[in-house]
Parts: sequence; structure tokens; C-alpha cells
Amino acid sequence: MSDTQAPAPQDENQLILERREKLKAIRQRQAEGHGVAFPNDFKPSHKAEELFAEYDQHATEVLEGMGVTAKVAGRMMLKRVMGKASFCTLQDASFGPSSGRIQIYVKGEDVGADLYAAFKHWDLGDIVAAEGKVFKTKTGELSIHATSVRLLTKSLRPMPDKFHGIHDQEVKYRQRYVDLMTDETSRKRFVARSKAVSGLREFMVQHGFLEVETPMLHPIPGGANAKPFTTHHNALDQQMFLRIAPELYLKRLVVGGFDRVFEINRNFRNEGISVRHNPEFTMMEFYAAYWNYQDLMGFTEALVRDAAMKAVGTLQLNYGGKPVDLSQPFERLTIVQAIAKYTGAGPHVDDAEWLKRALLKLGLTEAKNQLSTRSLASLQVMYFEETVEEMLWQPTFICEHPVEISPLARASDTNPGVTERFELYITGREFGNGFSELNDAEDQAARFHSQVAAKDSGDDEAMYYDHDFVRALEYGMPPTGGCGIGIDRLMMLLTDSPSIRDIILFPALRREN
Repeated sequence: MSDTQAPAPQDENQLILERREKLKAIRQRQAEGHGVAFPNDFKPSHKAEELFAEYDQHATEVLEGMGVTAKVAGRMMLKRVMGKASFCTLQDASFGPSSGRIQIYVKGEDVGADLYAAFKHWDLGDIVAAEGKVFKTKTGELSIHATSVRLLTKSLRPMPDKFHGIHDQEVKYRQRYVDLMTDETSRKRFVARSKAVSGLREFMVQHGFLEVETPMLHPIPGGANAKPFTTHHNALDQQMFLRIAPELYLKRLVVGGFDRVFEINRNFRNEGISVRHNPEFTMMEFYAAYWNYQDLMGFTEALVRDAAMKAVGTLQLNYGGKPVDLSQPFERLTIVQAIAKYTGAGPHVDDAEWLKRALLKLGLTEAKNQLSTRSLASLQVMYFEETVEEMLWQPTFICEHPVEISPLARASDTNPGVTERFELYITGREFGNGFSELNDAEDQAARFHSQVAAKDSGDDEAMYYDHDFVRALEYGMPPTGGCGIGIDRLMMLLTDSPSIRDIILFPALRREN
């Protein structure tokens, strides 16, 4: 089926002009009462994958005797004209060993001379329908011997050269529709994403969680330390913020009596763009009454494994050429334990002055006078982030974050300077964040006041004081555990994708000139 050499490149504008002329001729025939330019009355009876699943195992003679007919439609990806007979390959939306492709054998004496003459002028990228008998060629390829073919949609732009495809990554992200029609790996990646999200939803429901929807426009941004996008609500005549996290609304629902809730949500943070960050991203947050952070870690571990099995069918992954094993129990370390295990800090991990000097030697840009105001726990977190984080390749829960950087988490009863909080790391990246929730209204109010003071001092990621959330806690929230899982980063791992843009269908890009 494939050509033996690449055709000479042609001017794209000239090709577009030629295709527009072909469409013009089709419209003229419609005006004369011959057909429709963009027909909408064809109904396929099969997808390519269904045909391969049902008939590819049959021998040629057996298939011939069955007399099976099928109606298929798809984008024409290949075409080879050979005088009185031709072959073309249609690609539909099915997936599997056939990659959604089925070969069509078109013979002039079967479809009629006029239609065959028209077919020879159809272009790659056109949406074509075919009906005929299912058979196997001399080489054993499952095909359809067409008794009729129809042009359903005329493609006005030429597809990328099949020998080279799209190599410009920005073009792949900007024109995802072309990427999907030409790159099977890309299509499979987003199918895996869909399966993972569906699997997460199924897993949560099976464990008694209620799926809910909370606002994406907030009068006060909350639930995370992040810089929000702002907008103006005309009818209410007030400033609004795009959601940075659904946390405070989900916990309001726990107050209201929904003991287990979850939301697969879109969040927006007006911050940097990198291979790990997109300003619009997907998370799943869930909250369970009468759970603590220990319960959450066990559940999160099971959830990640379940998503991997449903998306890619294995717990033995490879990311960037290195193995990742999801089958073993995820390690659990405190920040101090992780520093001790992965660095040579030794007893200095509890020496604030040593940590400050070490951070400055590491090239930390934070000024000395700012470091001087940091608590020991805060310095330990900074040192962990600079030295240990990227070493956590296998799944690891890092626990006990300091109170001052965890304004919504419950403080430890045995060590009040830290919280009952964890972050999940895999391949040196954070994948999830969870904690025993702070349900002491007065403590929460004091934490919000500290955040407001930080904001007044210039920290534009510090939280606002949320009066209504404090009021909700004053009604009483049961002991609760809550966790957020980054869906985009999880999919980067499961599909071995180096950039977050690879697993977001339409990532944020600078507007074209």
C-alpha cells in the first residue's frame, strides 16, 4: 500500500487553491441538481476495529464464503491509483491493532466509470464513505471491495507530508486536530487519559464518594497559595477570580453533611508556564469525613494504581527511560527523614544557621534577611526542595509540613510546629497533596489572619481571609481528610510524556500573530 519514495514538496497555497477549485466544481454540480457538496445522510455500519476483531482471523476462502458486507467512513490517509482499479485507506475513530484504518479496493467497473473518475481526483484528508464486501487481498490484508464510494467532506488543506509528519512541537500543540489525525501515538495518549479519568470517577463512586460541582468563579480566591486570574462580573458589578482550587467549597459540603465528596475540576493559576505547569489544569480533589492523612495516603496509593491499570494496563512503567514501579508499597518519609536519607546534612538538619548557609551556597535567590525570618521547619522544607525533591523517583509520600506553609491543614497533636500533611512525589515531581483538615474555626481564622499579613507584606500568592468559610467551620465540620491529585502530571507519568503540553489537548500558547 505505501509508496516507495516521498513525493516532491509542493507549494501549500497552490495545493489549497487546487482543492478550492475542486470544491467549486462540486458546488456547481449541486447547483445543477447533481448531488450535495457536504452530504449528511451516510450511516456507517462498522468501524475498522470492529471489522478486524470479527473477521481478520478468518482465512481468505472462509471470509469469501461468508459474504459479509460493511459500510465504513473515515479520513482518506493513503491512496494508490492503478488505472482501472485503485486502493485507498480510510481512518476512523476506532483504536486497536488496526489503528482505526481499513483498506478500500475501488474498481471502475464496480462503482461506475463517472464515479471512479471522480474518485481518482479526491485528495488525502477528504472524508470518504465506502460500502462493499469484506475480503482479504492476496497479501492477506483485510479490506473492503467497494460497490460504492462517496465524498462526504472535501478537505481544503493538505495534510502534513506522511513521510515526515509534524516535527514542530508548537504546531502539534496549536493544531492538535492535525496532530491527532496524523500521529497514532498522540491519539493513544489521549485515549489513555480519557480511560484514566473515567477510571478515577468509577473508583471514587465505588468507594462511596459523591461527585459534585463547585463554582469556577469565586468572589474570594482560596484553597491554595497561588496567584489567581481576575475578571469582572458585570451583573454583580464586582471583581471575581477564576478558581485556583475547589477545596473550600468542597469542605463546606462536608459541613453540610456530605461525608464523602469529590470533584474532577479545572483550575486556573496565573503563574509561569513550563514542562510541568499550564495555567489551566485538571485536578481531582476528594474529602472524607472521619479520615486522617494516614487514611488518605493508603487510599491515594490504591487510586493511583487503579488509574494506571485502567489507562495503560500495567504497574511497571518507564518514564524518560527509567523504570517506575507502582506495584510496591509507596515509601513514607517525613521531610527530616528524607533529608537525612538523601543528603549529607546529618545532624545539621536541625541547625537553622547551617541550613541558611547551605541554602545560600546552593544559589538560592532569597535574600539573607528573608532567610533570617524563616522558622527551622520552613528552612528544612526549602532545603528539601533544593536537594531532595528531584531524587524521589519511586513513589514516595513526604509528610509533616510546617504550619506556616500549610494554612488549611491540621497541626500535629504531638508536634504542633508541623501539620498532618503529605505530598506524593514520583519521578522527582509532586503529584498530590493531602492532609488532615483543620476543623477548628478559631485556629482557621488565626491562620487566615497570618496569610493576610503575608499578603500585605508583598506575598501575592498568600490567601485572603474567607469569612464565609470560617462561618461554615463555626457550625462544625467533622474530622476530615482531603487530597488533591494532579491529573495532568499523572498522565505525563502514565504515557511517558516529557511535557504537560503533550497530555493537554489544547494547552495555553501565545496568540498567533
